[in-house]
Parts: sequence; structure tokens; C-alpha cells
Amino acid sequence: MFKKTLTLAVAATALSIAAPALAQDTGATIGFIGGFTGPIESLTPPIFGGAELVVKQINEQGGVLGGELKLISADGACDATAAAAAADKLINTDNVTGVVGALCTGETIGAFNGSGLSGGVVFISPASSAPALTTLEDNDLVYRTTPSDALQGVKLADLLLAKGVNDIAITYVNNDYGKGFADALAAAYTAGGGTVAANLAHEEGKADYRAELGNLVASQNLVILAYANASGNTVLRQAVESGNFTTFVGGDGMVGDDLLNGIDAAAVEGLIATRAGAPTGEAVDIYNAFTGEGFTANATYAPQAYDAAFLLALAIEKNGSAGREGLAAALRDVSSAPGEKILPGEWTKAVELIKAGTDIDYEGAGGALDFDAAGDVDGIIVELAVEGGAFVEKGPIQ
Repeated sequence: MFKKTLTLAVAATALSIAAPALAQDTGATIGFIGGFTGPIESLTPPIFGGAELVVKQINEQGGVLGGELKLISADGACDATAAAAAADKLINTDNVTGVVGALCTGETIGAFNGSGLSGGVVFISPASSAPALTTLEDNDLVYRTTPSDALQGVKLADLLLAKGVNDIAITYVNNDYGKGFADALAAAYTAGGGTVAANLAHEEGKADYRAELGNLVASQNLVILAYANASGNTVLRQAVESGNFTTFVGGDGMVGDDLLNGIDAAAVEGLIATRAGAPTGEAVDIYNAFTGEGFTANATYAPQAYDAAFLLALAIEKNGSAGREGLAAALRDVSSAPGEKILPGEWTKAVELIKAGTDIDYEGAGGALDFDAAGDVDGIIVELAVEGGAFVEKGPIQ
């Protein structure tokens, strides 16, 4: 999901959660890159909370490689340049073994191309959903635990057509996320018999999108593919004020409390949105029962961040060292069949099996995580709607 092109200062904080008995000369350090400032700043803290919970659980169960698992975060600002600087610090100064992140697609690409590729560092993004990541030249180092927008675009098209929405106007933030999502949606929607009356980019960071909205009035059904606390909010607010649209639709980047700031909730009652979801089953039930400070189980991309951090730790344990060489192969080993199932939180069980030479297969909060050759996963896309001023999940889109 997510990309922006403003250079912002990079801030880094360190989280170190350890059980008293953990050794001091073992363990490993992983990094987290996300937009703590910028257009997704309201979405990032609960995503980070998913990764933090993994660190806490692992250290309470003896740590990684017999020592403390440390997590260091850096602000990528949803920006390729800022993310490159954040990655440089994490990789070349903090010497992290691998990275959870980044979140915006351009942020992930900028961070990886900046230092990740040359450093041989595995990245697992919980939120970068643009199709551009699939074709990234990455030496099998970049993975994601969320499905591509190639799938989300198809599912959103199917949902709208099933609801009898037969024509739409699309406005998308002009970056990898917005364009990739809009292209996938438009292609699937047209193939399904719908009419895309307009499909126009808009630039992030403007105060006034009324001119852009004036070019979208060929349909009363407006799809906004942007970020909740950035252009998404501004475009939606000014679209409501115009009175030219009756139905509003958004993608995963729009699912956040900040979307409705300054907007009469009644005017957007029933707003349709989509995001990555999870199947039903024991793994998801276990995850949903977790609690912790700063952790919200059903926050957008929190499950995928939990899975990314847990998988990275499993790969380090499987690899038998805090070094980077061999980590990608270990990641594929612990995430795919065959193997004994490991569910969220089952760190002690996983370590015992790994030490015994038994294959494991992690089934996560977001479902199965069998990476394909590009590091992508299949997934489930769920429908959400604004009801009573808040987003309510309605269930998987079939």
C-alpha cells in the first residue's frame, strides 16, 4: 500500500524487551521501517504494535538463538528518500539482521534499493501492496505478508459490480500504490461490464482538490485510492461538500479514523472500503485473543506486521545465526509446507522443533504464508463499511 515523495527527517527509536535470564552475547536485532510521520502517520503505530508484540512474546519464551531479540524502528515517512536514509542507519550502523517493512510501496523500494540490496538484507513488508513490488529486482530478498493490489483491485471491482454499481469515477494518489491499485481496479471493473467514467491521478499534499473533482462528475460513484490522514481525507471532504457524488468507495489506505475528520459522518454513511483480511480458523482465533500495550489485533495491517516479525524471527532461529547469509532460504523453509504447523505465539514449540531438525510451517494471523517466486502471498480481501461514524468489517469478498 502507500508511497509518497516528500523528504522528511528520519527518526529512530529502539525497543528492547528481554527476560532477565537471557544471555547478553547471543540473540539478534531486527529493524522496522514505517511512516511514523507523513501521510500514514495514524496507521503506522498500530502496525508497529503488531511487530512489538512478537518481540515481547519471543523474549518471554527465551528469546532468539538463546538471547534477546531486539527491535529498532526508523521513520521512513512513506517516502523513498527518507526510507533510504532510515535503512542505511538500520543496516549499516545498527547492523540489523533483517527488516520488517517498509509500509508504503515506494518507501519499501527506496529502503531496499538504498542499502538492502547491497547489504543482502531480507525485507518483509506487512503493507506494501502495489504490483510494482512483484517485479522488483531483489535477489529473492523482498517479501510481503499482504496480498498484492492486483488482487485487491479485482476484489473491489467484483464487490462494486455485485452491489449494482455499474459506473465509477476513480481518483488516485499519484504514486506506485495509487496507480497500481487504480489500474488493477479499472481493468477488472471494465472486464466485468462496468464503466470507468473517469480515472485521474491527484498529487499528494494539496489543500484544494476541487478542480480535480470537477473532472470526475461523469459518475456519481467516486472511488478514492489515497491515504486516510492525507489527500484521502481532503478529497473526500471536498467531494461531500460539492454534492456531486452519492456513493463513496476507498481502498485499504482509506481505512483509518482520520478519514472522517471534519466530515459529517452521516454524509458518508455506507462508504465502501476494502483491505487485507484473514480466514477463519485456530491461528486467527489465537491471534485475535492477544492483548498488549499499543496493540490492537484488528488494526489495519497489524496482523500482517505480526506475521512478518514472527516469520523473520523464525527464519533467524532456523538459520542458526544472526548473520544475513542464508536467511531468505530459511524464511522460505519456515513459511511453507511440508512441516509441523506453528501458530501465532508458539515460539517455544517452534524452537524445540527447529533444534530437533523437524520442518515447521508457520500459519499466521493473516492466514497461510506460502511465498511464491516473487515473495508474494495469496490472501483474502474483506469488505468494510462506514456505519455510525466508524469502519465496520463486513466479511470476505467472494
